[in-house]
Amino acid sequence: MAQEEASVSQEFTGLSIDHPVYCYGQPQPPPVTSEGVIAIDITRNFLDAAATLEPGQLVKDGYFTLFESVGAIEIMDPKMDSGCLAPDESLDEDYDVTRPLLPAEVLGIIDQLLCLEMAWHLGYPLSQTLLTNVYIEAMLVPNPTTIKEADFIRGEGPRDPMFIVLRAYCLGLLKACLHVNERIKYEHYYEEEDFVTTTYHRSLLENIDDIEIRDEIMAAKRLVHSLRPKISDEMADALSFRLELRTAFLRAIELAELRSHWESLSLPWSQMKAIWEPINRSRHLGTPVPEAFSTKLQRRLASTMPPRPIVQPSFEETYEHFKKFFADGIDLLKILNYTDSQSLLNFVVTFQAQKPQPLVYIRTLLQWFLIQDMVVLGRVSIRQVLDDDLSIVALPCSRLLDPANDEVEAPHDTRFAIAHQMELFRQRVAPSYLDIFKALCQNRCRVRRALCHAIQDWETVQMDAEEIDQLLQVQLEEKPITYDGSTPAYSIPLSSWAYLYKVRLMEWIVQLGFELETYQPDEMAGMYWYLSYLAKTRAKHAERIKAFTVQRLNELRAHPFSNTAAMEATFTTSLSYLRATILDATSTLELADALSCLYTVLGRLRLIVPPPRPYSSDELRYEIRMKPFAPISLPRLPSYDNFVRLSAQHETSTAGLLDFAQRAVVNAKMGYDVLGKMGEKEAFTANAHERWLAGIKNCNKSGIAINIAVAAIRRALESGAAKEGGMAPGEQKVMVELPKPAKSYHEWWIVPKIVEKKS
Repeated sequence: MAQEEASVSQEFTGLSIDHPVYCYGQPQPPPVTSEGVIAIDITRNFLDAAATLEPGQLVKDGYFTLFESVGAIEIMDPKMDSGCLAPDESLDEDYDVTRPLLPAEVLGIIDQLLCLEMAWHLGYPLSQTLLTNVYIEAMLVPNPTTIKEADFIRGEGPRDPMFIVLRAYCLGLLKACLHVNERIKYEHYYEEEDFVTTTYHRSLLENIDDIEIRDEIMAAKRLVHSLRPKISDEMADALSFRLELRTAFLRAIELAELRSHWESLSLPWSQMKAIWEPINRSRHLGTPVPEAFSTKLQRRLASTMPPRPIVQPSFEETYEHFKKFFADGIDLLKILNYTDSQSLLNFVVTFQAQKPQPLVYIRTLLQWFLIQDMVVLGRVSIRQVLDDDLSIVALPCSRLLDPANDEVEAPHDTRFAIAHQMELFRQRVAPSYLDIFKALCQNRCRVRRALCHAIQDWETVQMDAEEIDQLLQVQLEEKPITYDGSTPAYSIPLSSWAYLYKVRLMEWIVQLGFELETYQPDEMAGMYWYLSYLAKTRAKHAERIKAFTVQRLNELRAHPFSNTAAMEATFTTSLSYLRATILDATSTLELADALSCLYTVLGRLRLIVPPPRPYSSDELRYEIRMKPFAPISLPRLPSYDNFVRLSAQHETSTAGLLDFAQRAVVNAKMGYDVLGKMGEKEAFTANAHERWLAGIKNCNKSGIAINIAVAAIRRALESGAAKEGGMAPGEQKVMVELPKPAKSYHEWWIVPKIVEKKS
């Protein structure tokens, strides 16, 4: 049947119109002097008819659609028409997949496939990467249903040893691509923004079992070993390492589905990392075979995409990308070692903040490990994670989290009412809580966008939590306490927990705005002031929670017979978290204050000048910039007038602002120094302490850079190189350079550089 289809296809391919098709150059006009042809010039008639049309009117045949009209324009355009051929160019690729291959050529093809595989992982479609290889195309067309059919050359007969090696590698490559593609499609991602999952009706060996493919790879490795006397040990090792890479990748994908102990799952990733170095060292042995890759194969794909060039990174780039890919894979698996909810959150935050960000497959694996079938990390219930978080943040050793409450069945019992209300709270908050983790698994732009929606959801969560808090106050017969010299207040632990998360999300949104270059230079002063405002709110709220926690701890210690070592440890954990939170918030607000003052001074000196904006006003731009925060009741968004007044600080002199900036940097450094000395248990950074500590050190470096900028401004003012109100363009002797976030010490702290202006 396949032979009949092939013969029919060849017959259709041979069909053509008598007149040749010209793709390049102007074709000759047809002869019109025949006695049977009467030519009439209709130009004047056409122009007269067109003159009767009103502006905007269109004459269109009902059967000639827009799609057909656009298609007519694309026909014979080499950039749009994949069937457009140059003179003497054939329609199909002429490369012969049956020609003998040297070991160096096989190695060269494999290395080219490695580069194309990485290009696919980076987000380019298969049509521009792996499906441009003639060997892969020959293997996939027609669709193989058995392992024997998955070959470049169909039919029985002896095979060249190098064919067997290349075939085994391609089998492992395609099967790995299938699994990666399916995993990405199963999780949350953005098509063509993060990744292109289209396979263009190519099966990628979905009907063939992994075990059969691994057997083929092992057989190829044994064959390479037997060929050592003929192809040299160095070449045999190079081929074996590449085959081993495919086996290890398939094994890593298979084990990832288990979501079990991270040590066992990391073995194939560690193996790939170890193999990658000798692969890189042996790449000079390969001979590239560029004719084995062709864009003509795109004509056979089920796609409306016009012809596109092959995307092939250099091997140096591929080496760096794969090196980080394997390192991220090993690091990712540590998340399975669950310790507490805050460490889990910090792991995801720091892991996703890496530069460059982990590849899409790694990020989808992170989603798979985090949440699947309402189970976190494959073994922890969502309730346990939520209760751990509530215990750490606001409810250590609380009756509200006592599992024994669930066993009470008497409706009149207080514990029954507590269990009922807490279950309602968990059901309400669980989706919002898990959405934070899901949002953090996306690319950085999408993270910020998702968080803008999340804070509105957490606003509702906080309101719902307040209602439950009021009901629980009655059940617990809670007495208000006086906090910070204010009027007596209740602890409202559930809404306090939700409010702390909401403010933290709002901070992340502003900080990601700096990382993503959302703000203009003249907006920096205001946005850093707003970040300071949010951080101050978080610090005060954490202090409030701490006051109630200390009060409850003192009450517990007043009854030594009911106090246990486990209870003391739980309270110690909660107080450690609150201490770290307060330190982080105060350090953030101090550094944000310093940068706000610095940018305000630069604006006063006219070293940062707003660009002309004839179609907008500052107030309208403020409204748009703060739109995500407008629906939030607390912390309340300042009005535009208050925002301008508080961020501009007109009542403070320039020298006073510079002094304040330096004092703020000193305070921030003290806070970051204390944070930097914390262990992973105190900082709640289990499995991510090194990344977190590097971020703390970079924040400290940003503070040093602020001091350098302040000193440079002072010198410029003293020397007359800058002055209040600015100077004439020709008289300015200093200028400001704003580094890109990637070039800054920390992406969230964009410290300006004051440099002398070149004459």
